[in-house]
Amino acid sequence: MPTTESTAGVHISTDQLVALEARARDLSFVQKYRSHQQLAGRMQSSMRGRGLTFEELRDYLPGDDIRSIDWRVTARTNKPVVRVYSEEKERPALIVVDQRINMFFGSRRAMKSVAAAEVAMLCAWRILGSGDRVGGFVFNDGDIEEVRPHRSREAVITLAGKVATQNGRLEAGFSGAPSPASLDTVLQRVAGIAHHDHLVVVISDFDGHSATTRDTLLRLSGRNDVICILVYDPFLLELPTTGDIVVSGGTLQAELSLRRADIRQAIDTFARARGRELRDWQRELGLPMLPVSAAEETAPQLRRLLEQAAWRQRRR
Repeated sequence: MPTTESTAGVHISTDQLVALEARARDLSFVQKYRSHQQLAGRMQSSMRGRGLTFEELRDYLPGDDIRSIDWRVTARTNKPVVRVYSEEKERPALIVVDQRINMFFGSRRAMKSVAAAEVAMLCAWRILGSGDRVGGFVFNDGDIEEVRPHRSREAVITLAGKVATQNGRLEAGFSGAPSPASLDTVLQRVAGIAHHDHLVVVISDFDGHSATTRDTLLRLSGRNDVICILVYDPFLLELPTTGDIVVSGGTLQAELSLRRADIRQAIDTFARARGRELRDWQRELGLPMLPVSAAEETAPQLRRLLEQAAWRQRRR
């Protein structure tokens, strides 16, 4: 398979992922805009959240707002009882990172697996910087590793370590069996945790997506905010017109003569059909699906895509 000219874009280390913290500071997953409703605050968040979390029941005290009285408890105890709430300051985020063998592809700059790792850590650092809890799942063709959400640098560094470890296991001589179904398996694990009010960021090339993938994402998006980040390599869309290439899926190799128009046409048809399929799938889901190219620097792309997604959301 095509690879980058140097090993820098083939694998990525924990130290490199941790070093992305500074580049994540100007990213934003939340766009706030003025609210024009009466009896509302000055700003309205575009992200889902209850705003207040139930804290306790206590006896009514003079000066308490009568709207906070719990009338059912008051009726049972024959004395006024109020419900006390605390302001919701944070919410958990789950970052799902694909490190399967299908991600071990790159025509220039970096493999898709490396680009996915960079996106994951940019998201993780920014979410932590916003005061929210960060965790996630890192999966390959055989393993799924989980990091429970915590509001700490240690949680982000633990996630980075798991991403770097799985990334380092990818190699051209991969002898295992690719597992397209792993995508559905990990999303079902996410759905078992993210019951409501989570931010879920799925970073993958979505190889092997199915009706189960669609249904799981729809179920997740019903009570959570879900962002899909599609990592791709532009090689199939920008085929050279001369020369031969050797592509490998691990144990098998094939030589493609790009000087032949029929071969270029077949590859181009396949790539564009897959692109249309993913766009149709995105429209059906109604979820943000942000395309990130492995051939370009990751941080500027992610910043631009998040700004565009926020603009589209404001125009609805």
